[in-house]
Amino acid sequence: MSEFVPFRFKVNLYNSENNQLLCSGQFSEVTGFELSMEPRTIQEGGRNWGELKRSGITTFAPMILKRGVTSVNDLWSWFDASTRGSHYGYRLHGEIIVLGNPLEGKTENPVMTWRLEGVMATKFKGPDLNATASQVAIEELHLVHEGLELERPAATGKGAEPR
Repeated sequence: MSEFVPFRFKVNLYNSENNQLLCSGQFSEVTGFELSMEPRTIQEGGRNWGELKRSGITTFAPMILKRGVTSVNDLWSWFDASTRGSHYGYRLHGEIIVLGNPLEGKTENPVMTWRLEGVMATKFKGPDLNATASQVAIEELHLVHEGLELERPAATGKGAEPR
């Protein structure tokens, strides 16, 4: 029987200059894995049979993290610092790690990792307050970014070296 994992998505955000971990949390839902490219159309003189299509600007949808927890107030601190004061618009780079069911002897089983560049928080929605909660809960966190890349862990088996 498989074990239920309530927070399947681990989010880590790092300082872009020195790669220091600044924020971390786990969330039960992540949406916004959407990229779109608007092709440019070129009409070439003398070419009467159709237009030429070239790649255009790629846009990224905001990532929306829902129902999360963190043991410290680091995500709130980053949002607060990046929306006012001397760190206005402070961007990080980060990763969203998709966790599978835990394997025997391991606490986490990463299935894939999405890497984000130029991450900036645009919305922070806190939870309803509850006196019995021991962790800082986050209802929603919206992130915009400037790049998305998928990384899968290397397969381990006979003849393969673990990464």
